[in-house]
Amino acid sequence: MSKRENYETRTEELITPILERMNFELVDVEFVKEGGIWYLRAYIDKEGGITVNDCEAVAREMNEILDREDYVEESYTFEVSSPGLGRPLKKEKDYARSMGKELEIRTYRAINREKEFYGVLKAYDDKTVTIETEDGEELTFEKKDIALIRLAFDF
Repeated sequence: MSKRENYETRTEELITPILERMNFELVDVEFVKEGGIWYLRAYIDKEGGITVNDCEAVAREMNEILDREDYVEESYTFEVSSPGLGRPLKKEKDYARSMGKELEIRTYRAINREKEFYGVLKAYDDKTVTIETEDGEELTFEKKDIALIRLAFDF
């Protein structure tokens, strides 16, 4: 396991009891470098959406734990955030919640000269995702070929 994966896993273990007590859901944890600064981010959600006050309450508790545990070697900024409208599907529960809803899929490489696909989620398993396009065509994608998968939204 890489250092990044270790940080993310340990953070998930430490933040989960806080979120369970508050009836929040952990969407994702990431340790990323942006503009020369390392960020340790936890994305949280709840029915009806997360507020700034919710993020602040979780961050306050988690910061005390991070200071005490001190397992991240690099200098970093810790953030707690809502996953927002463009919430990616990452876990099995995300796929289950999205059955029958329209998705946006972006692939790493072109398939029939296209890299962006839209359709209703019809099926998924550990390795594949199947959508039905607007014209009734069923497309199945290998998860390893998917760069991004999230709920589609129109403005």
